[in-house]
Amino acid sequence: QVQLVESGGGLVQPGGSLRLSCAASGFTFRRYAMNWYRQAPGKERELVASISGAGGSTSYADYLKGRFTISRDNAKNTVSLQMNSLKPADTAVYYCNAQFGGGYWGQGTQVTVSS
Repeated sequence: QVQLVESGGGLVQPGGSLRLSCAASGFTFRRYAMNWYRQAPGKERELVASISGAGGSTSYADYLKGRFTISRDNAKNTVSLQMNSLKPADTAVYYCNAQFGGGYWGQGTQVTVSS
């Protein structure tokens, strides 16, 4: 049974940082690309960042302009998203996604950027 459990969200002031983590189980983690998505109120879910199975290839949404970094630890079956220079526009629920089969999703973690 595939499980993805996100953690690390919270309330942060503009300009601050957060690190999200996703613990994966129930599949051979290292074989599959992993993604972070986000969904803001009233908006569609959008892809934030992706990382290949081995971790050697990453990609990011253009609008992030280098503020976020995706990484993974295949020994611990975790994928992380380091978010720096956060803006109010980054407020959203952030979801971990496993890219195989029809795709698997975590429950999401809320990130709120506000002063």
